[in-house]
Amino acid sequence: MSLINTIRNNVKQALDEDIGSNDHTASLIPEKTQLVANVICREEAILCGVQWFSSCFQQLSPNTNINWYVQDGEKIVAEQKICTINGNARTLLTAERTALNFLQTLSAVATQTRRYVDTIKGTGAVIVDTRKTLPGLRIAQKYAVKCGGGVNHRLGLYDGVLIKENHIVAAGGIAQALQTAKTATPSDVFIQIEVETIDELRIALASGANMILLDNFNPKQLREAVTLTKQLVDRPIILEASGNITLDNVRVVAETGVNRISVGSLTKDIKAIDLSMQFVR
Repeated sequence: MSLINTIRNNVKQALDEDIGSNDHTASLIPEKTQLVANVICREEAILCGVQWFSSCFQQLSPNTNINWYVQDGEKIVAEQKICTINGNARTLLTAERTALNFLQTLSAVATQTRRYVDTIKGTGAVIVDTRKTLPGLRIAQKYAVKCGGGVNHRLGLYDGVLIKENHIVAAGGIAQALQTAKTATPSDVFIQIEVETIDELRIALASGANMILLDNFNPKQLREAVTLTKQLVDRPIILEASGNITLDNVRVVAETGVNRISVGSLTKDIKAIDLSMQFVR
């Protein structure tokens, strides 16, 4: 599904959820009243969700005009005016909460991602997201990660193979799981396997793994894994650190030499950015 269709569907579902049969409160306003409103950010953030926000108003009234002063991926500061909306007063009131929900949530993801990206700057590692997303907002949140400077992992189960502990147990072992994956997986779909110990890393490398997730390795183990990988194979290997990554330890993890660091909290443990929409009196 294209991003445009995803946005349209996300917004339609959210508006239907909120409006139901009618917005009874907005009905108090004379039908043809036109108003102007500004959206103000109350804290420093990375903006994200412009298209979702705009679609909330334009699906209800295509004539709504929105003038943006900042775009997705750009930094905003406290008390900054980020857009001005001109349109039917009922439309503005009805769409307000849904539009702000999208903007504050996606900006929160982008902002948190940028914090991680800035923290590891210069190390050569990249910050990667996970599938730990809000149901129905997978594409939106992964778009926000990119706006924050992060990198998307697989979008879903269909565009990448990640062989985790339970898969390995069910398949009969690391070597067996990798062999089956190579046979059953289309050539354009990547295969990654999770290991929990240095011994499992050895097996994965010997079994032909090219992408390896190092699950809950401490910094010493990560450095050992990086060194061992260089010693054992001469083909390109992507090593990804995962598990209990925070802003306090992510720099140390990045400096071990891993290629990627996946952080589930980018999309599942977020605090909405404080935004408000105010009518111009």
